[in-house]
Amino acid sequence: MRLLIAGGLAIGLALCALPASAGPPYVTDDPEPTEAGHYEIYLYAGGSSARDGSGGAGGIDFNYGAAPDLQLTAVVPLGWDAQKLGNSSVSLGNIELAAKYKFLNQDDVGFDVALFPRVFLPAGSGAIGERHVSLLLPIWIGRSWDNWSAFGGGGCTIDHGGGSQNFCQIGVALTEQVTDRLQLGAEIYHQTADAIGGRASTGLGIGATYDATEHMHLMASFGPGVQNAGDTGQYTWYLALQLTL
Repeated sequence: MRLLIAGGLAIGLALCALPASAGPPYVTDDPEPTEAGHYEIYLYAGGSSARDGSGGAGGIDFNYGAAPDLQLTAVVPLGWDAQKLGNSSVSLGNIELAAKYKFLNQDDVGFDVALFPRVFLPAGSGAIGERHVSLLLPIWIGRSWDNWSAFGGGGCTIDHGGGSQNFCQIGVALTEQVTDRLQLGAEIYHQTADAIGGRASTGLGIGATYDATEHMHLMASFGPGVQNAGDTGQYTWYLALQLTL
């Protein structure tokens, strides 16, 4: 069973012609919470470009290891939307509050499994973000061996209000620690339509994490959209400075 899970993750990437640390800089998350009593702070920016324009967000992603196998998260973003035809806007985006709890451990069962529910709270007064509360309910699975890590999973977002609708997402990623300081990886992810009359999307990504110092890490990812890219995102990107304390 353990070999099937790890192999399934790797095969999923190979089938999509892809050559993945976890969570940032990837869209796909992993089940590993911040170590108890420590902090992981991301100063980040990311976005995507589609046929009608581009948009994204930048801000702070704050994570604290509140207890063994329990991480508390708060994200405060500043979002932007730049349309090719029409007005552009910048405003505070939806504030995110989350808790990651790892309830199965690789040492015990051969892989890690965690729940990571996340609530999105309306905060901005402009056109960025939703004007109502939504809730993401995902589960993430991962396994590490030698210099490799495979992780993946997904979940669904309960999102009613305006033109939004409930949607689901899934992803899988593979990473390799190629040097003491450099990690490289790749992922594939899919999301169903999140708006009434919208379209599903699938994207690929490659990422890198470089340990500049013991407590300072540089992260980046980039990838193309491969399904309905003109409407949902021709490419996506992410940059971050991670501080570990």
